[in-house]
Amino acid sequence: MKISIVTVCYNSAATLSKTLESVLSQSYPNVEMVIKDGGSKDGTLDVIKHFEPLFNGRLKWKSEKDGGIYDAMNAGIKMATGDVVGILNSDDYFTSSDVIETIADSFSKQSIDAVYGDIHFVRQGSPQKIARYYSSKLFHPFWLRFGFMPAHPSFYVRKRVYDRYGGYRTDMKIGSDFEMMVRLFRRYHIKAKYIPMDFVTMLMGGASTAGFSSHLLLAKEDVRACKLNGIYSNQWMMYMKYLYKLFEFRFSL
Repeated sequence: MKISIVTVCYNSAATLSKTLESVLSQSYPNVEMVIKDGGSKDGTLDVIKHFEPLFNGRLKWKSEKDGGIYDAMNAGIKMATGDVVGILNSDDYFTSSDVIETIADSFSKQSIDAVYGDIHFVRQGSPQKIARYYSSKLFHPFWLRFGFMPAHPSFYVRKRVYDRYGGYRTDMKIGSDFEMMVRLFRRYHIKAKYIPMDFVTMLMGGASTAGFSSHLLLAKEDVRACKLNGIYSNQWMMYMKYLYKLFEFRFSL
Protein backbone atom coordinates (compact mmCIF):
# COMPACT_ATOMS: atom_id res chain seq x y z
CA MET A 1 0.00 0.00 0.00
CA LYS A 2 1.38 3.37 -1.03
CA ILE A 3 0.80 6.37 1.22
CA SER A 4 0.99 9.82 -0.40
CA ILE A 5 1.84 12.80 1.79
CA VAL A 6 0.84 16.14 0.28
CA THR A 7 2.56 19.34 1.42
CA VAL A 8 1.62 22.75 0.07
CA CYS A 9 3.96 25.65 0.63
CA TYR A 10 4.81 29.23 -0.19
CA ASN A 11 8.02 30.90 1.01
CA SER A 12 8.55 28.09 3.51
CA ALA A 13 12.34 27.81 3.38
CA ALA A 14 12.66 28.29 7.15
CA THR A 15 10.48 25.31 8.10
CA LEU A 16 10.21 22.92 5.15
CA SER A 17 13.45 21.05 5.91
CA LYS A 18 12.12 19.78 9.23
CA THR A 19 8.90 18.69 7.56
CA LEU A 20 10.74 16.68 4.92
CA GLU A 21 13.21 15.23 7.43
CA SER A 22 10.28 13.88 9.44
CA VAL A 23 8.92 12.17 6.31
CA LEU A 24 12.29 10.62 5.56
CA SER A 25 12.46 9.34 9.13
CA GLN A 26 9.28 7.28 8.75
CA SER A 27 9.76 3.53 9.21
CA TYR A 28 7.17 2.69 6.55
CA PRO A 29 8.96 2.42 3.20
CA ASN A 30 6.21 2.89 0.60
CA VAL A 31 5.73 6.64 1.01
CA GLU A 32 5.29 9.16 -1.81
CA MET A 33 6.08 12.81 -1.07
CA VAL A 34 4.11 15.37 -3.09
CA ILE A 35 4.91 19.09 -2.83
CA LYS A 36 2.79 21.82 -4.40
CA ASP A 37 4.60 25.15 -4.15
CA GLY A 38 2.82 28.40 -4.92
CA GLY A 39 5.76 30.04 -6.70
CA SER A 40 8.01 30.80 -3.72
CA LYS A 41 10.48 33.65 -3.96
CA ASP A 42 12.71 32.69 -1.03
CA GLY A 43 14.87 29.55 -0.80
CA THR A 44 12.00 27.05 -0.74
CA LEU A 45 12.84 25.58 -4.13
CA ASP A 46 16.45 25.14 -3.09
CA VAL A 47 15.26 23.13 -0.09
CA ILE A 48 13.08 20.95 -2.30
CA LYS A 49 15.90 20.34 -4.76
CA HIS A 50 18.26 19.45 -1.91
CA PHE A 51 15.87 16.80 -0.56
CA GLU A 52 14.72 15.44 -3.93
CA PRO A 53 17.56 12.89 -4.38
CA LEU A 54 17.21 11.76 -0.75
CA PHE A 55 13.76 10.41 -1.55
CA ASN A 56 15.15 8.16 -4.34
CA GLY A 57 12.41 8.96 -6.85
CA ARG A 58 9.61 9.10 -4.28
CA LEU A 59 9.29 12.90 -4.31
CA LYS A 60 7.37 14.82 -6.95
CA TRP A 61 6.85 18.55 -6.91
CA LYS A 62 5.48 21.46 -8.86
CA SER A 63 5.97 25.20 -8.39
CA GLU A 64 3.46 27.58 -9.92
CA LYS A 65 1.02 30.24 -8.81
CA ASP A 66 -2.25 28.88 -7.45
CA GLY A 67 -5.55 30.13 -6.08
CA GLY A 68 -4.68 29.68 -2.41
CA ILE A 69 -4.10 26.88 0.05
CA TYR A 70 -7.13 24.77 -0.85
CA ASP A 71 -6.52 25.08 -4.57
CA ALA A 72 -2.95 23.96 -3.89
CA MET A 73 -4.16 21.01 -1.81
CA ASN A 74 -6.43 19.91 -4.65
CA ALA A 75 -3.52 20.13 -7.08
CA GLY A 76 -1.35 18.07 -4.75
CA ILE A 77 -4.03 15.41 -4.33
CA LYS A 78 -4.35 15.16 -8.12
CA MET A 79 -0.59 14.64 -8.36
CA ALA A 80 -0.68 11.88 -5.73
CA THR A 81 -0.61 8.26 -6.90
CA GLY A 82 -0.91 6.58 -3.51
CA ASP A 83 -3.76 4.42 -2.27
CA VAL A 84 -4.11 6.71 0.76
CA VAL A 85 -3.53 10.47 0.96
CA GLY A 86 -2.78 12.77 3.91
CA ILE A 87 -1.91 16.46 4.25
CA LEU A 88 1.22 17.61 6.11
CA ASN A 89 1.67 21.38 6.41
CA SER A 90 5.02 22.92 5.52
CA ASP A 91 5.69 24.11 9.07
CA ASP A 92 4.58 20.87 10.76
CA TYR A 93 6.28 17.50 11.22
CA PHE A 94 5.53 13.94 12.29
CA THR A 95 5.76 13.47 16.03
CA SER A 96 7.37 10.03 15.75
CA SER A 97 8.87 7.76 13.09
CA ASP A 98 6.11 5.13 13.18
CA VAL A 99 3.14 7.34 12.31
CA ILE A 100 2.75 6.24 8.68
CA GLU A 101 3.45 2.62 9.56
CA THR A 102 0.59 2.71 12.06
CA ILE A 103 -1.72 4.35 9.53
CA ALA A 104 -0.90 1.80 6.83
CA ASP A 105 -1.41 -1.06 9.26
CA SER A 106 -4.92 0.18 10.10
CA PHE A 107 -5.91 0.44 6.44
CA SER A 108 -4.52 -3.00 5.60
CA LYS A 109 -6.33 -4.77 8.44
CA GLN A 110 -9.75 -3.16 8.20
CA SER A 111 -12.27 -2.15 5.55
CA ILE A 112 -12.24 1.58 6.23
CA ASP A 113 -12.21 4.78 4.18
CA ALA A 114 -10.20 6.98 6.52
CA VAL A 115 -8.29 7.18 9.78
CA TYR A 116 -7.59 10.06 12.14
CA GLY A 117 -5.73 10.60 15.40
CA ASP A 118 -4.33 13.31 17.64
CA ILE A 119 -1.96 16.25 17.14
CA HIS A 120 -0.28 18.77 19.40
CA PHE A 121 0.80 22.39 19.07
CA VAL A 122 4.07 24.01 20.10
CA ARG A 123 5.23 27.62 20.15
CA GLN A 124 8.15 29.00 18.19
CA GLY A 125 11.35 28.36 20.14
CA SER A 126 9.78 25.81 22.51
CA PRO A 127 9.35 22.61 20.48
CA GLN A 128 9.56 20.35 23.55
CA LYS A 129 6.70 22.03 25.43
CA ILE A 130 3.14 21.19 24.43
CA ALA A 131 1.09 24.38 24.16
CA ARG A 132 -2.13 22.58 23.25
CA TYR A 133 -3.06 18.93 22.73
CA TYR A 134 -5.84 18.25 20.21
CA SER A 135 -7.36 14.81 20.71
CA SER A 136 -9.85 13.44 18.18
CA LYS A 137 -10.90 10.63 20.54
CA LEU A 138 -14.36 11.99 21.33
CA PHE A 139 -15.24 12.88 17.74
CA HIS A 140 -18.56 11.68 16.39
CA PRO A 141 -20.18 12.92 13.15
CA PHE A 142 -23.05 14.39 15.21
CA TRP A 143 -20.67 16.94 16.74
CA LEU A 144 -19.85 18.48 13.37
CA ARG A 145 -22.87 20.78 13.70
CA PHE A 146 -21.08 22.26 16.73
CA GLY A 147 -17.80 22.72 14.87
CA PHE A 148 -16.03 19.65 16.24
CA MET A 149 -14.00 17.70 13.69
CA PRO A 150 -11.08 15.26 13.66
CA ALA A 151 -7.69 16.96 13.66
CA HIS A 152 -7.24 17.71 9.98
CA PRO A 153 -3.44 17.06 9.87
CA SER A 154 -4.15 13.58 11.23
CA PHE A 155 -6.78 12.76 8.58
CA TYR A 156 -5.73 10.12 6.03
CA VAL A 157 -8.24 8.99 3.44
CA ARG A 158 -8.26 6.61 0.51
CA LYS A 159 -7.55 8.37 -2.77
CA ARG A 160 -10.70 6.90 -4.29
CA VAL A 161 -12.76 8.88 -1.75
CA TYR A 162 -11.39 12.15 -3.13
CA ASP A 163 -11.91 10.88 -6.69
CA ARG A 164 -15.52 10.01 -5.94
CA TYR A 165 -16.65 12.83 -3.66
CA GLY A 166 -14.45 15.74 -4.73
CA GLY A 167 -11.71 17.84 -3.22
CA TYR A 168 -11.58 20.99 -1.13
CA ARG A 169 -13.87 23.90 -1.94
CA THR A 170 -11.88 26.88 -3.17
CA ASP A 171 -14.54 29.48 -2.32
CA MET A 172 -13.72 29.33 1.40
CA LYS A 173 -10.73 31.04 3.00
CA ILE A 174 -10.12 28.91 6.10
CA GLY A 175 -13.11 26.56 6.49
CA SER A 176 -12.81 24.20 3.55
CA ASP A 177 -11.20 21.42 5.59
CA PHE A 178 -14.24 21.50 7.91
CA GLU A 179 -16.61 21.44 4.93
CA MET A 180 -14.74 18.40 3.63
CA MET A 181 -15.32 16.60 6.93
CA VAL A 182 -19.02 17.49 6.97
CA ARG A 183 -19.42 16.32 3.40
CA LEU A 184 -17.59 13.02 3.86
CA PHE A 185 -19.01 12.07 7.25
CA ARG A 186 -22.56 13.42 7.04
CA ARG A 187 -23.47 13.36 3.35
CA TYR A 188 -21.54 10.31 2.21
CA HIS A 189 -21.16 8.46 5.54
CA ILE A 190 -17.60 7.30 5.11
CA LYS A 191 -16.30 4.67 7.52
CA ALA A 192 -13.38 5.91 9.61
CA LYS A 193 -11.28 4.75 12.55
CA TYR A 194 -9.71 6.73 15.37
CA ILE A 195 -6.10 5.83 16.20
CA PRO A 196 -5.05 6.86 19.72
CA MET A 197 -1.73 8.32 18.67
CA ASP A 198 -0.09 11.74 18.40
CA PHE A 199 0.45 12.08 14.64
CA VAL A 200 1.75 15.59 14.06
CA THR A 201 3.53 18.44 15.84
CA MET A 202 2.17 21.80 14.69
CA LEU A 203 3.46 25.33 15.12
CA MET A 204 1.01 27.76 16.70
CA GLY A 205 -0.23 30.57 14.47
CA GLY A 206 -1.72 28.89 11.39
CA ALA A 207 -4.35 30.48 9.14
CA SER A 208 -7.27 29.13 11.17
CA THR A 209 -5.79 30.06 14.60
CA ALA A 210 -4.47 33.55 13.87
CA GLY A 211 -6.81 35.76 15.93
CA PHE A 212 -10.30 36.95 16.82
CA SER A 213 -11.27 38.02 13.31
CA SER A 214 -10.10 34.64 12.04
CA HIS A 215 -12.34 32.85 14.55
CA LEU A 216 -15.34 34.93 13.45
CA LEU A 217 -14.72 34.09 9.81
CA LEU A 218 -14.20 30.42 10.63
CA ALA A 219 -17.49 30.21 12.53
CA LYS A 220 -19.31 31.84 9.60
CA GLU A 221 -17.74 29.46 7.08
CA ASP A 222 -18.42 26.43 9.30
CA VAL A 223 -22.12 27.31 9.47
CA ARG A 224 -22.12 27.63 5.69
CA ALA A 225 -20.41 24.24 5.39
CA CYS A 226 -23.20 22.62 7.38
CA LYS A 227 -25.89 24.37 5.33
CA LEU A 228 -24.29 23.26 2.07
CA ASN A 229 -24.54 19.67 3.26
CA GLY A 230 -28.07 19.81 4.62
CA ILE A 231 -27.25 20.12 8.34
CA TYR A 232 -28.66 22.79 10.64
CA SER A 233 -26.24 24.86 12.69
CA ASN A 234 -25.64 28.48 13.67
CA GLN A 235 -22.75 30.61 14.86
CA TRP A 236 -23.66 30.26 18.55
CA MET A 237 -23.53 26.48 18.21
CA MET A 238 -20.14 26.78 16.54
CA TYR A 239 -18.75 28.87 19.41
CA MET A 240 -19.27 25.96 21.81
CA LYS A 241 -16.08 24.34 20.56
CA TYR A 242 -14.02 27.17 22.06
CA LEU A 243 -15.13 26.14 25.55
CA TYR A 244 -13.73 22.72 24.84
CA LYS A 245 -10.48 24.25 23.59
CA LEU A 246 -9.98 25.77 27.04
CA PHE A 247 -9.76 22.24 28.43
CA GLU A 248 -7.22 21.33 25.75
CA PHE A 249 -4.97 24.19 26.84
CA ARG A 250 -5.46 23.31 30.51
CA PHE A 251 -4.57 19.68 29.83
CA SER A 252 -1.32 20.84 28.20
CA LEU A 253 -0.14 22.97 31.13
